[in-house]
Amino acid sequence: MSAAFLAGVVAGYGIAVPVGAIAVLIAGLSARTSLRVGAAAGLGAATADGVYALVAVLGGAALAGLIAPIATPLRWVAAAVLVGLAGYTAVGAIRRRHRAPERPERPTTALRAYLGILGLTLLNPATVVYFAALVLGRGVAGGGFWFVAGAFLASASWQLLIAGGGSLVGRLLTGERGRLITALVSSAVIAVLAVQIL
Repeated sequence: MSAAFLAGVVAGYGIAVPVGAIAVLIAGLSARTSLRVGAAAGLGAATADGVYALVAVLGGAALAGLIAPIATPLRWVAAAVLVGLAGYTAVGAIRRRHRAPERPERPTTALRAYLGILGLTLLNPATVVYFAALVLGRGVAGGGFWFVAGAFLASASWQLLIAGGGSLVGRLLTGERGRLITALVSSAVIAVLAVQIL
């Protein structure tokens, strides 16, 4: 049990710690909205990591073989979605700056943030291949539940740290100009990372 859990923790941090487009999106969302919304987004990413760890434990080798032929189109879809999100974030920030006070914006809810990041993270086929390789290479399939729990908890702790950092930055940059700058910087970084996926 403990060996499988520890392997899951290491695997979860291994996939979550490299700062990519999802981490930037979570930090930016948390900075522009609230820690609650950013944490929900982070838990969406962690849920996707947990789902892929579970899929890898249950049949990773077969699934990795099925995904390999469509990995390139999935990367293109993920990159397109990220570019769309970057544009949406930038345009939204500019519009908010010039919006008349009588027309309130539609708030981002924790549920929408969770579901959006969950869906976007699930578009990354490399995650299931990563977990499948670890499961097959280390032979931790026997402790499947503990491996999945460790991967999910490690990913969740990292994503919540990212959301907390984004919220802290958001509090430091609470003015209208600061929020505009963080939204535009976040959009630019997400767009660059989307291009790097390809």
